Order: sequence, then C-alpha cells, then structure tokens
Amino acid sequence: MKKSRILIIGILLCGALFSGCAQKGNVQEETLADAAAPTAENEAGTTEDNGEAEAEKEPEDSSEDIKSQANEKESKAASLPDGVYTAEFKTDSSMFHVSEACDGKGTLTVENGEMTLHISLGSKKILNLYPGTAQEAAKEGAELLMPTEDTVTYSDGLTEEVYGFDVPVPVLEEEFDLALIGTKGKWYDHKVSVSGAELLVEDKSAEQTKDLAGKGQKNADAGSLEDGSYTVELTFEGGSGKATVLSPAALCVKEGAMSATLTWSSPNYDYMIVGGEKYLPVNTEGNSVFEVPVLEFDKPIDVVGDTVAMSKPHEVEYTITFHLDTVKPVE
Repeated sequence: MKKSRILIIGILLCGALFSGCAQKGNVQEETLADAAAPTAENEAGTTEDNGEAEAEKEPEDSSEDIKSQANEKESKAASLPDGVYTAEFKTDSSMFHVSEACDGKGTLTVENGEMTLHISLGSKKILNLYPGTAQEAAKEGAELLMPTEDTVTYSDGLTEEVYGFDVPVPVLEEEFDLALIGTKGKWYDHKVSVSGAELLVEDKSAEQTKDLAGKGQKNADAGSLEDGSYTVELTFEGGSGKATVLSPAALCVKEGAMSATLTWSSPNYDYMIVGGEKYLPVNTEGNSVFEVPVLEFDKPIDVVGDTVAMSKPHEVEYTITFHLDTVKPVE
C-alpha cells in the first residue's frame, strides 16, 4: 500500500515537470516571433520606400527626353537662312497635290526664320486651307488661308487658272497638319511635308552682278546701305490681279547700286521691262524669276511684264514700290 502511494506521487511529479517545460517552450517561441515581426515590417517598409524613390526618378528622365525632342524640332524649323527656295510639297492623298505643271514643288520664302511655301494646286476645287486640324478649322474665328489665282503652264503649252495658297511651314522634312475644305463644304484632315529645299536662283559671277548693279540708281538711299545681301518688302499693283510678285524680295547692294530678285506667282512671264531696259528670266523651271534694278525706294516704279498665258503674248503694265524701312540684312 505504501509502495502504491509512492508510485502515484512519482507519476504526478513527472506530469507537473513536463507541463512546465512545455509552457516555457511556448513562451520562448512567442518571444522569438515578437522579435522577428518588427524586422519583417521594417523590410517591407524599406522596400516600399525604395519603390517610391524609384518612381520619383522616372519623371525627371521623361522631362529630359521631352526637352531634347523640342530642341530638335526647333532646330529643324529654323535650319535655312533667309532667302527664296524651291521645295517639294508632299501630301497623304492623291486628291490633294500641287499642279502637275509645278513638278510637285512650290516656292519657299524664309524670313527671320519663318517659312512660307506658295503652292499652285491642280484646280479651283479646294476653297480654303487651314494650318491645323479639321476640328480647329471649323471653330468660329479660325484664320483660314485664302486662295490666290495662279496661272500654270503645262509641258504641251496649255495654260490653266488654278488656286494657290501661301502655307506657313513650321518644320522641314517632317509631317504637319494642313486641313482643307472644298466645294462640298466639309473640312478634311491631311498630313503634309516640305523637303528638298534648294536656292531658287544661283549666285551669278561677280562680273554679271556688277553689270546688273550698275544699272541701279546711285542715290542717298542706296548709299545708306553697305554692300551685301538684304530682303525688302514691296507693294505690287496693276494688271487683272491674277498674278503677283512675292514679297519680301531679295535685295543686292553693290557699289552703291541696288538690284532685286523678283519672283512671280506664275511661270508665264518671259520678260520684264524696267527703266526702259528688257530683262529675261534667270530660271528655266517653276514660276518666273527676274533680277532687275531698284531705281528708288518708297515711290511706285513703272514696270512691264510680258505674259504668255493668253493665246498671244501680251505686255501688262504694273507698278512696284520698294519700302526702305523694311530692308533687313540677310544673316
């Protein structure tokens, strides 16, 4: 009996001993878990902070790319010195193009870095152009490009009256928006580009330039300008109004005398008469171009242009006024 009691007491003591060890193990595990939990939270927080830092860096790179692209476009927009050029005009539609008589080209005028291309179209079906999208053109107050009446001459000698436009050119060698409206009264979107610009008139020899300049008037106005190349705005009047001379014109000052390069809006003029002298075109393709003496500033100068657009050549009287306050040196 006594032995049985001793055995029972021994079993109870062993049970108590094992229970205490189990509780101590659980306490140690909980303590380790609590210590590990902040570490995991810190790692998660650190990862999140790093992600935000990386995200903040990305806009800076994108901004630099945008600035680079903008600078590149500006450099292309002002890549030509002031002057008059021929340039190819391309569109995204076979229904919208320059006249076949113009060989896909127009006359590009550059002044103070701003470019304008005069194009003669294939007919009079396009009534207006707009330098932008069709949606913008349809808004009230939109400044539309108005047509000029141009005469084009085909290779077989036939002539035709078509509409022409002076198109602002924001950039070379790249597409830009140019909307049009025709006789149906609906605006259409188009992409166009201007490329391959070449000087319209090649430089003449020093002897030819001197001979031409010698026919100009040597006066106080010319004496105030140093020898060199300039541009000058002009006023052109006379005739039926269907043809005109582009402004500004190139101005050359040589030994106190002046000569101007006059570019017509038509290829049909085979000679001009200025100051009693007859002058022939200095080009063989495109619109007619003449180099003539500038007799004086700020007063109408009587000139004659002979046009072959009619059934027979016909001399037409005009006046040209060169404005002295608009003279600017070509840089």
